[in-house]
Formats: sequence, C-alpha cells, structure tokens
Amino acid sequence: MGRSSEAYALKMQHVSKRFGGVQALDDVSIDVRVGEVHCLAGENGCGKSTLIKIVTGVYEPDDGTQIEVFGEQVTANSPTRARARGIAVIWQDLALFPHMTVAENIGFDELVGGRPKLADLKSIHNRAKRVMERLNVSLDLDAPLHTLPIAQRQVVAIARSLMSDARLIFMDEPTASLTQSETDALLAIVRNLSADGVAVVFVSHRLAEVLDIAERVTVVRDGKLIGVYPTEGMSQSRLGELMTGHTLETEINAQDRTKTERVLHVEGLTRRNEFEDVSFSIGTGEVVGLIGLIGAGRTELAHALIGMSRVDVGTIYLDGKAIRPRNIREAIRLGIAYVSEDRLTLGLVQPQSIADNTVSTVLDKILAATGLISSREKTDLVGTWIQRFAIKVGLPEDAVSTLSGGNQQRVVLAKWLATKPKLLILDSPTVGVDVGARAGIFKIVRELADEGLAILLITDEITEAYFNADRILHMADGRIRSQFDPHGTSVAALEEQVYA
Repeated sequence: MGRSSEAYALKMQHVSKRFGGVQALDDVSIDVRVGEVHCLAGENGCGKSTLIKIVTGVYEPDDGTQIEVFGEQVTANSPTRARARGIAVIWQDLALFPHMTVAENIGFDELVGGRPKLADLKSIHNRAKRVMERLNVSLDLDAPLHTLPIAQRQVVAIARSLMSDARLIFMDEPTASLTQSETDALLAIVRNLSADGVAVVFVSHRLAEVLDIAERVTVVRDGKLIGVYPTEGMSQSRLGELMTGHTLETEINAQDRTKTERVLHVEGLTRRNEFEDVSFSIGTGEVVGLIGLIGAGRTELAHALIGMSRVDVGTIYLDGKAIRPRNIREAIRLGIAYVSEDRLTLGLVQPQSIADNTVSTVLDKILAATGLISSREKTDLVGTWIQRFAIKVGLPEDAVSTLSGGNQQRVVLAKWLATKPKLLILDSPTVGVDVGARAGIFKIVRELADEGLAILLITDEITEAYFNADRILHMADGRIRSQFDPHGTSVAALEEQVYA
C-alpha cells in the first residue's frame, strides 16, 4: 500500500523441498516488502512451516531455490546466519523459559551468545525496558514468565526478537490461544512494528484478522503456490476457497428445535464471582451457541455443569432429573461430555497413541473377562471412530502429537462420544484449527445434532455460532443477557451486542 516495490525484506523464488517421497514444496515463490505485514495462508500440511524453516536455515532447500534477504543473496544458510541477517520466528509454542524472568527471557540470546562472559543483568534489564517502551507495553521485567498470561508471553517473545535487532519476524499462529481483546492488543503491536519498518509475516487460521492486519496474502495449497493477493476487497469466504480448493459453506444451519424434549435445563445457577442466576435449556438435537467476552463466565459455567466446580445456588436438570455432579467422572456417568478449549493439556495426552487417547474415557467398557483391556474391542472401537470421523492417521499406535490440529480435535470428539453422552459441551472447539478442518468439525457437529445429541457450543468466534447454532445466548458479566435466532439477526448485530 504505497510501499516502494524495490524495498524488499525477503524474496524467495522457485522454492522446492522434498522429504523422501513427499514433495513438501514445489516451486513456491514469496516476497515481503520492508515494513509490510504479509500473510502466509494455507491449511495445515500445505508447506507453510517448511517454507519458514528454509528461510531461517533449519532446512536446506532443493537445487534451484533462490533466496534474497534485504537485498543480499543467500548462498549458505543456518539458524545463526539467519538471526544475524535480522530474521526471527515466533513459533506457536513461543520457546520461552517459564522459570526465568521477563527480562532474562527477552535478553536470552545475549545471555548465551558469543564468548563466555559474566552476564550484565542490569544492562539486559535496561535494554529490555527500552524494547518494551518501543512496543508501548508495560510489563514487570522481574516477574517469572510463568506468572504471565499467554497474551503477555507473546509480547515477551516479540520483545526478544527485537532485542536481537530482528527486521523480519515470522509469527506462527500468534493469536490461536488469545481472546478477542488480547488479539486486538497484539495486532496493535504488529501495526507499530510495521510503522517502525519491521516486516512481519503473519500465519493465522483466523481469516478475519488476516484480512484486518495484512496488506497482501500468499496462499499455498498442497505445497504449491496458488497466488499472491491484496487483502483489500478480499472476503473470508473467497480466501477460504483459495486455501482449501473448494467452496466453504456459509449458510445459516439453524433449525427450530425449541419444541423438542429438553435434555438440559439449568435454573438460577450461581457461583460467587463467576456467574449469577443463569437459566436456559437445550433440547434433543439442538445446538445452542454461547458467546461473550473474556470474563463473561462461559467456561466457568461449563466447569460447573461437568462437576469441575460446585454451584452455590440453582439446579441442573438432565432429562428432567436434578443432578449435581461432583467430578468429571460422575458427569460422564450421568451422560455429559466436555471438549475443553485447552486441547493440548486437558483434551489429549500428547505422548500417548491415538488409540490410547480415543479409549481413555471408556476403559472400563472394553475390559476382557481377565480384567485386562481387550485388544480386539479396543481395536474395533478405535477403528470405528477413525472411520466415522475420517481421522487422517498413519497408524493408530502413532503418538497423537503427530496429527494436525484438526485431526487432534477429531480424536478429542471421538474420545468423548465413545461415552455415548446425552449432552456434549464444546468449549472453543476450533482453536488452532485451519479453515478447512473447521468446516469438517462443524459438519460432524451437525450430524451429531441430527442424531439427537444436545450440544452447547461455547465460542469466541461469533460467526461460528451464527452459522452453526440453532439458538445463540449472549453472556456478559456472569449473566445471560439476551437470546438470538440466527435467522432473525445478523453477524453485525451480534458483534454490536458483544462488543458494546
């Protein structure tokens, strides 16, 4: 947008990379202008990470690849050389040190780089302070990193890259675990970096923020370049089509299920300092969306429904019977399943196999007469869910961590649906999941509802509730404030209510 076409932070041409029999990248080109915010878009497995690892010297590209960084041809590369050229990557896991202070994390490269010497902690503290001032952010530099929320850790990771004089920063899914308000704050920092001449390559599955923050978007699909497009005039649906190769459904799926038999009914639920006087119902086969800002009490309400916390006042009815689950195991026995927003730590045991994760909620149901797990029943159960949910796996014995975000989420769904629940609570089910996989997950959700499962869909993404829920509840300050029929409202009207 008005930038000189000659001022490039990065030019990569004819980039190819083969791993054995897999062609990860096939003649892909990308250029990023100095001070530009550029998006690299594509589904999981399309080659985005491989491209980033080539420019940062982790992988060596195949012959014919040409790389130019700030006008200089790159003939030999390594992570150390890439950092010296001013390139930094902020991966989704941040690669920070939780028990070191904020200042020590920011100045880590200086602490360990170069020749052995005594660390000048005062100097590092002062330089970290100046970097924070540059970002227009104030953090306690002496605080242990683990005491900070994820949004502030993102800021620490950005500050560390600037401490190393980065001029080209790759951000891999920086907002995947952030609320909308935290995302807005991070995007403001990205804009400040851009205004300061720092080029930022933004990787995100959230298409709305891509179109909001980036000037251009490079789309890669199955390792091949689809094209480079200005974001001005681009729609989310069009960008999704470019990324996936097929038209994404953007029709309202809401059906009138209010006259079906009630599965869940909560009356006057209150838990001090979390939510107050909450009442609503969900019928057989109904998907009820629950939207609201951070601190509204949505997840806290879900925790009360599954026995992770106890309510002070009010009653939970399941199939007309008053219940008060004391823990998750009791909630499972009663017929309630919960897919947590924190898939990595609460949803799955990452080092364990896909099969073990899938059967973890129903071990007591697949025991042989010996009291040991029946291998045949386990294999049959895992095979059934892999087939039903079209989970893309190598072998069921592979670690679940080897799967993409979308396939991991399908394993979580399978794990809970194996319990044959009456009520399924989905808390932010598409966090860290690409646009194509999101569509697949909501197709499953609609199929489950058509089979009669009652579903509570908690989401930060207003459009997810709008297109996939039968009714939408807006929660604010611990209370249900209003109810919407998607057919009788618009996304804009919902946003006005939520962000008022």
